[in-house]
Amino acid sequence: MIDYKIVAQVKKKKKRLTGILRKVMVILGVIFILMGIMLSRGFMLPGFLMIVLYLVYDIFGEKEYEYTMENGKMSIDVIYGKRYRRHKHDLNLRELEVVAPNWHEAVAKYRIKGGTVRLPKYDYTSYEDDIPYYTMIIMDGRKKIKLLLDLTDEMLQALKRMYPDKVYFA
Repeated sequence: MIDYKIVAQVKKKKKRLTGILRKVMVILGVIFILMGIMLSRGFMLPGFLMIVLYLVYDIFGEKEYEYTMENGKMSIDVIYGKRYRRHKHDLNLRELEVVAPNWHEAVAKYRIKGGTVRLPKYDYTSYEDDIPYYTMIIMDGRKKIKLLLDLTDEMLQALKRMYPDKVYFA
């Protein structure tokens, strides 16, 4: 068996009004602190709370996903605000059932609308319109899960070489 390691990083697309929301939080925080200095100290607490809310939103509002395939294993990490990494899944690819585009017939029974099998779903896609995402059905421990992933061509080719009857292309 060939040793390999493939790493792909997917950045989640920001929502439309994110920049405006950040500016409003900063402006309100500054206004409340200035009102606390000039008028009453009662305005200081909402000002500091608004700044703390901004910092928390800054950290958890920006997500990136990292997929790592290495020697028959796949791991998925979520990176919050380019600072904090949280490990989500360690998957054994020998327990793979299917990898296919979301519209493919191989994953039709797992769809939310019209499917017959309900599985826990984990979405690790970028939400970009021009990037096709794939549905992966795999065993995670003792339960079967559904993963939505933006797999690179390199990862798809490696999966196709290992499991030709379980991987379908767009």
